[in-house]
Amino acid sequence: MQIPPRPHLLGIDDGPFEKFVDERVPLVGVMMEGPDRIEGVATTSFPVDGAGVAEFLAEWVGALRCRSALHGVVLGGITIAGLAVVDVALLSERLGLPVLVVNRRDPEKTRLREALEAAGVPELWALVERAPAAVRVEDGLYVAAAGVESDVAVALVRAALAKSRVPEPLRVAHLIAHALVRGESRGRA
Repeated sequence: MQIPPRPHLLGIDDGPFEKFVDERVPLVGVMMEGPDRIEGVATTSFPVDGAGVAEFLAEWVGALRCRSALHGVVLGGITIAGLAVVDVALLSERLGLPVLVVNRRDPEKTRLREALEAAGVPELWALVERAPAAVRVEDGLYVAAAGVESDVAVALVRAALAKSRVPEPLRVAHLIAHALVRGESRGRA
């Protein structure tokens, strides 16, 4: 894959929610060209701890006007809307795009398995185990990618960095998702 100097990436993040109170979680997608130009924003929602999140995201992203311009999709972790585990390879295959999962900490040291077991859904661990291995981009930033080699994933992530250790499309999606729920953005983005 030839990486343009200013790739179009769609960052997707969920908003905050109250477990056992909220039934659905808002999802925000922000498409940016490079790290400094917002090209589009989209919103939807997904059930808390819902099943079939990869299929849902593939359908949603596939129907967006910006889909044809995208070079990749960026997620902030392998779960969305609580413990809805994204089948990263399936999402990449359905979209025909690289899917990048970024984390601030090494995902090998996660406590996700314990959370899935405590929630009574240990079978979802199989999706986590099938996910691509993460590579270190820099201190405090890791990326796992489906649909593209890890060196290309690292280059895409670096092309989208600006203010923080998170790609800007994901950072902006995070800010908007929190503002939708809380009235203003807050937290580490």
